[in-house]
Amino acid sequence: MRACILCNSFQNPCFEFLSYLLLCAVIFCFLQPKLCSSQTATPPALVLPLKTQEIPSGSLPRSPNKLRFHQNVSLTVSLTVGNPPQNVSMVIDTGSELSWLHCNKTQNFSSIFDPTRSSSYSAIPCSSPTCTNRTQDFSIPASCDPNNLCHAILSYADASSSEGNLASDTFNLGTSDIPGLVFGCMDSVFSSNSDEDSKNTGLMGMNRGSLSFVSQMEFPKFSYCISGHDFSGLLLLGDTNFSSISPLNYTPLIQIPTPLPYFDRVAYTVQLEGIKVSEKLLPIPKSVFEPDHTGAGQTMVDSGTQFTFLLGPAYTALRNEFLNQTTGVLSVLDDPSFIFQGAMDLCYRVPLTRTTLPRLPTVSLLFQGAEMTVSGESILYRVPGQVVGNDSVYCFTFGNSDLLGVEAYVIGHHHQQNMWMEFDLQRSRIGLAQVQCDLESQRYGLRV
Repeated sequence: MRACILCNSFQNPCFEFLSYLLLCAVIFCFLQPKLCSSQTATPPALVLPLKTQEIPSGSLPRSPNKLRFHQNVSLTVSLTVGNPPQNVSMVIDTGSELSWLHCNKTQNFSSIFDPTRSSSYSAIPCSSPTCTNRTQDFSIPASCDPNNLCHAILSYADASSSEGNLASDTFNLGTSDIPGLVFGCMDSVFSSNSDEDSKNTGLMGMNRGSLSFVSQMEFPKFSYCISGHDFSGLLLLGDTNFSSISPLNYTPLIQIPTPLPYFDRVAYTVQLEGIKVSEKLLPIPKSVFEPDHTGAGQTMVDSGTQFTFLLGPAYTALRNEFLNQTTGVLSVLDDPSFIFQGAMDLCYRVPLTRTTLPRLPTVSLLFQGAEMTVSGESILYRVPGQVVGNDSVYCFTFGNSDLLGVEAYVIGHHHQQNMWMEFDLQRSRIGLAQVQCDLESQRYGLRV
């Protein structure tokens, strides 16, 4: 209070001294703007075109907590890496942590990153805190190679693997250069179908782990929207004022602080509370949707998985009710030996002459505070190349996790079409809103 009284006069030397300090501060910040910026400042929002790409069966290995099936569609984004910049295409995966690129020129990949051509490339030594402290969520701990560089081995549930060194380089997205981003420069990728391995350069890890792309960038949130019309869309990195006809409904992210053997602590885990077929709520106890004492039974939102998979009791209840409501509408494929992607055992025969599907029941996934409704052509998926007599084969786009040996519910990107998906890392929640993603892409200035 006394300081305020002493400095309340324009003629007072105290006021002149404060004015002098203020002038010095303004000059200093003009000369050194980075030093005056807030340490909590976040990078500006980036809007990137997102597309789906058909990939050969088994072309991308799956992480240990992923499903061991072969999907045929991936979400990809294009960017450049290194100096001078090299064009790369990366699969967007909210279920993985470490971003990585194919770096071995001797392997038969259509797109690789060559670190020897980049002046900004830097391999990370195994003594670095990045190697010793930030790889703790890897399924196999990082180690030292003969050159004392940080070596990572990523093993996958389908017996595929990828290994190489951790490194850093400049990533360019849109007009923004991001120096020093940590990724895996992979020399060895083993796959059951190596001749047709990945038309993409690598994978962009987007989960909550410390080395994921979004964690390194310190984005407060990111969003994506996948069109159900032509499978284009957009990926928005950073904060934005989402304004659409439909408001976002939020569901909180679930975190269990105690390490559990079957709980992925860095996944985007939400609480599934129920399932409806049309307007009928299935009689499934809520305990079925809750993780048990081992962590098994979590519900993960995963852009790297194509379809949605439910644990046995929930899947059986859904399958039976959907089958009941489609009796007389569709002809069931009577072939017990046919299980699409090893987990989807409810399939139908549709005449090849039919151009559209009949009206089908909707399926709604009920979360705490939000709801995801799957309808229309997203309910059934036409199996490529599968014909029985004069009929094509369509399968129910929900599968049984138990048939895959996976102890989790997984919400895949097929059921996120025409859904604005916001991952709010700052407030630990996911926002959902049904929108027309092709229109949203145009609103953000992207051609679709």
